[in-house]
Amino acid sequence: MQGLVTKSTGSWYQVRTPGGERYDCRIKGKFRIKDIVTTNPIAVGDVVDFELEPEQQTGVITNLHQRKNYIIRKSINLSKQGQIIAANLDQALLVVTLASPRTSLGFIDRFLVTAEAYDVPAKLVFNKLDLFSDEGLDILAEYTTMYENIGYPCYEVSALAGTNIEQVQALLKDKITLISGHSGVGKSSMINALLPDLTLRTSEVSEWSDKGTHTTTFAEMFEIPQGGFLIDTPGIRELGIIDIEKEELGHFFPEMRERMHNCKFNNCQHINEPGCAVLAALERGEIEISRYDSYLSIYNGNDTRA
Repeated sequence: MQGLVTKSTGSWYQVRTPGGERYDCRIKGKFRIKDIVTTNPIAVGDVVDFELEPEQQTGVITNLHQRKNYIIRKSINLSKQGQIIAANLDQALLVVTLASPRTSLGFIDRFLVTAEAYDVPAKLVFNKLDLFSDEGLDILAEYTTMYENIGYPCYEVSALAGTNIEQVQALLKDKITLISGHSGVGKSSMINALLPDLTLRTSEVSEWSDKGTHTTTFAEMFEIPQGGFLIDTPGIRELGIIDIEKEELGHFFPEMRERMHNCKFNNCQHINEPGCAVLAALERGEIEISRYDSYLSIYNGNDTRA
């Protein structure tokens, strides 16, 4: 039997067949060690083959189909391994807040680089519009202009007030969509606004740390009434980049990618080389300093925390 992994709790996976039946499955013993370099060999969004166990309603996953793409991050506890957040995505929405909690530009850029590297179209959703001061709205306008100029669509919403939620709703039809972001940015509130029948658990942002507390403890995929699926994931405190070589990093910054063929040296790393088209564009203000700072941070292997 073949199915789509819709839920992962670490040791058990819920698999949905094309006919809509759902089975709790585990991994075959040998499967865990075969060419697996991630902490989770199976992720939500994977297409798998499975066999039902005799006289039981549970199954055993026997085969993983090739993924078209995925979002991965460095495992927090095992630095040489990655954790796949979700696979086979049509798009990823990063939910961002400028305060309570603040999402850093470095974190946004790391997510976008990961999405570029693994072929996942990404969009930014700026949430909690109802909390913005005039100064906050000015900063928001700067951010959205910067990211839209390099090709990332931006949306400004308030999940709690329902402001502009219909814009995000229109993006979801017939697509498999990942919703990601820091804890406390309102992912669960947004999914509740998009799919009111779900009523996911939400929690307040902790006052003493200004960071959200985790309300989602495992990845889960939800069916959308108008067609498609939405994947909710645990909040990400930090996003360590994995499996991207320094030499190829510039290719995952669109504004650098479109200029690097004009560099004097074809192995230019865009740091201090003469005749670098990227550094020239930075000098002219055509590349944002914050984006270049993110490039240097990732290049130098610095992990960004919230």
